[in-house]
Amino acid sequence: MTDPTTATTDSPVAAGRAEVTAPTRSLSGDAWHDLRRRPLFLVAAGLITFLLVMAAFPQLFTSVDPTLGDLSRAREDPSAQAWFGYDHLGRDVYARTVYGTRVSIVVGMLATTAVVGVGAVMGLVAGFAGGWVDSLLARVADVFFGVPFILGAIVVLSTFRASVGQSVIGISGLVIGTIGLLSWPIVMRIMRSAAIAARSQDYVKAARALGASPWRIIRRHMLPNTIAPVMVYATIALGAFIGAEATLSFLGVGLRDPVVSWGVMISEAQSYLRTSPHLLLFPGAFLVVTVLAFVLLGDAVRDAFDPKGRS
Repeated sequence: MTDPTTATTDSPVAAGRAEVTAPTRSLSGDAWHDLRRRPLFLVAAGLITFLLVMAAFPQLFTSVDPTLGDLSRAREDPSAQAWFGYDHLGRDVYARTVYGTRVSIVVGMLATTAVVGVGAVMGLVAGFAGGWVDSLLARVADVFFGVPFILGAIVVLSTFRASVGQSVIGISGLVIGTIGLLSWPIVMRIMRSAAIAARSQDYVKAARALGASPWRIIRRHMLPNTIAPVMVYATIALGAFIGAEATLSFLGVGLRDPVVSWGVMISEAQSYLRTSPHLLLFPGAFLVVTVLAFVLLGDAVRDAFDPKGRS
């Protein structure tokens, strides 16, 4: 005699019901599930979390005023009193490195937000509309894309720096705006390609046939299916923009003293590289580790969102 339980379990109807009721994950949920198993992602996320805590609460890591100098200690080597030594004005390099984390990361995050916001909107509109709108926006992006970043940044910052005076917020905003102005075409191209691919999908055609408005199609159907590659780029670009701020400060057209940032510290240390290499070593090391952490995080996110790259 057949066991009713066994018959029910082994029947095709029960198997089909089990397949229907099996839990399924979205692309983002599947990517997050994959990311949690990647040691590279965990290491990068741990480093970034540590840096974010340092940027938000620098007083947890040092009680020294980063702007307070003692000329009698100028360019002293690292010691128990000052782990990273003193700079050319007798200021604690460790305290300045800790407090410099905030400015460097904030500038990088705001620049990334500006780049992604402008580039994603223009790319989505170009890819969805097509025709002359796509051609016009693509040509505008090509114009900005053809400008060398360093040269363009030097021209923009040198031209408009006098208009913002010595205001820390004004200078920081000018640096962020310059990075955004010269970098958005990359995001625009990425989003445009994704939007063109999504435009031809059945779910977009079905939404059009049902009379959905363009805004609803973009918001409900295209944006969720095109944002992944942009987010991957944004993760990597954040580290690159932190490095860009340091580069512009080193060249003397970016942030300047009294702003405390890694780029400013590296710029000030260039004159004392042979006699006091620690002035460059520590802020440079923090900068390299931060950029590397965001690049590694971006690589892990890219692999997680690429089904072909999963093992």
